[in-house]
Amino acid sequence: MRLQVENLSFSYHDNNIIKDIRLNVEKGEFVGLLGPNGSGKSTVLKNLYRALEPNLGEVRLDDEDLLKMNVKKAAQKVGVVGQENYIPFDFKVEEIVAMGRNPYKRLFEGDTKVDKEIVAEALKQTGIEDMAKRNYLELSGGEKQRVLIARVLAQQTDFLLLDEPTNHLDIHYQLQMFDLVKGLGVTVLAAIHDLNIAALYCDRMYVLKEGRLFKAGTPEEILTPEVISEVYGIKVDVMIHPKTNRVSITYLPKSLQW
Repeated sequence: MRLQVENLSFSYHDNNIIKDIRLNVEKGEFVGLLGPNGSGKSTVLKNLYRALEPNLGEVRLDDEDLLKMNVKKAAQKVGVVGQENYIPFDFKVEEIVAMGRNPYKRLFEGDTKVDKEIVAEALKQTGIEDMAKRNYLELSGGEKQRVLIARVLAQQTDFLLLDEPTNHLDIHYQLQMFDLVKGLGVTVLAAIHDLNIAALYCDRMYVLKEGRLFKAGTPEEILTPEVISEVYGIKVDVMIHPKTNRVSITYLPKSLQW
């Protein structure tokens, strides 16, 4: 599953939020979308999964126009995990995860044996089997996010759009979730807040600044002291970690800079 984005722009009340965004995600790649708060990461993703309608631009998924694709077909191809975990009505956890199977069903069609097996596996993969009968609204923020990740796993798409999906999770579950997603072998475009997490999992990165594409490249090309200083306004020390062989960033507070 390959994604191509050309000239994507979105304005709100004549205020340009993102402008002329160009992205390319090849089949099987894990690509990060980086940038400070307000840089436009979530807006880009919301335009891609059609929570917002772009003013201009083209989005193609395997040479099909994603913006014109019918909703059911799009849901069979693209899975989404956003930052928000609000659901207006209460459901059991297993019922919410089972909603990931809806794109494959006719109206009022019940769960098949295969559906139930897929849901059970998604619960297991995310470590929430023991929550299956619990009410979603009674869960903590981190638990709710794991339920929504399980739902998108049950959807079994070949392309995932992730909008800072582990922000509510402690470090154990952050690593577990990214290990899981990386191991699926699907194509991923993910907005990631934590630069060290991004360095561990991303094959390539796009950096946004003030709603525009600032730089693109590998973690080694992007996560340099110069780029991080210009985009985030902070000083860092960067090295290749001897254990992971990936970029590792140490943030330097002003009191420790010399």
